Amino acid sequence: MRDVLYLEEIEQAEALFKPQRVEVLRQLAEPRTCSEVAERLGQTPQRVYYHVRRLVEAGLVDQVAERKVRGVHEGIYQAGARSYWLSPRLVGRIGLRGVRDELSLGHLLDLMEEVQADLAALDRTASELPTIGLSGEIRVSPEDRQEFLRELRSMLQDLFTRYGGAEGDAFRLAVACYPQAAQELRGERDDD
Repeated sequence: MRDVLYLEEIEQAEALFKPQRVEVLRQLAEPRTCSEVAERLGQTPQRVYYHVRRLVEAGLVDQVAERKVRGVHEGIYQAGARSYWLSPRLVGRIGLRGVRDELSLGHLLDLMEEVQADLAALDRTASELPTIGLSGEIRVSPEDRQEFLRELRSMLQDLFTRYGGAEGDAFRLAVACYPQAAQELRGERDDD
């Protein structure tokens, strides 16, 4: 079972748009037969089998084994991943994409989409995945914003120049800087 399955096909997304299938998928976190899932959900095995077949066709569930019960072959199924990420490309955007302005919200969304696709494509069976994730809050006054952005760009350009050669392992560096939502800020102040 993979950690993440990145859904890029509309058929995969459509297979998950039914709440019953999401419940079936949750039950298949462990290998189970349709009869076992049906018993847990209070449904008929035929109904569960219908949903399982659709999930198998979409590549979201795998048949991992088969057993013979009273002369009937019964499949044992398991979810293909622990979590499923829906590609933002499937949802689409309203309007045309303009110039890739690195200060625009649209560019930030494009960047996050690329990061999501890159992470989903990583080989999670590798013994070592040298990754790092950092998150923090920086408070910048309106009059200092341009200087902050200039300094951040300069610092990153220095790293790209220093480590941007053709030798060594390739790493992708993505930096996101965006205003914190007002609701989150209010919640933090209430906790203080």
